[in-house]
Amino acid sequence: MSLFLPLALAAVAGMGLGLFYFGGLWLTIRQMPTCRRPTPLLVVSFLGRTAVVLAGFYVVMGGRWERILACLVGFMLARFLLVYHLRPERALEVPRAKEEA
Repeated sequence: MSLFLPLALAAVAGMGLGLFYFGGLWLTIRQMPTCRRPTPLLVVSFLGRTAVVLAGFYVVMGGRWERILACLVGFMLARFLLVYHLRPERALEVPRAKEEA
């Protein structure tokens, strides 16, 4: 097997882990205003997402540092894509300078 295939699969797995982690964070933040007790929600969500992602990184790594690096690249790529896709519409507008009269 070539070196490229395991690294590409690790990057795809990292994107999946990133989508899970940051998508779960987005859902948690959206639920906080309607939740009676937001602190336990935030803590449990963080611990659960972190445990799943750490276990996923460990499995993907398989004892090879190159795979965990590729997985991390995919994880961060998922973060950048979600931030771009989920940002509010008002953040897309370019602020205009006030006209002086």
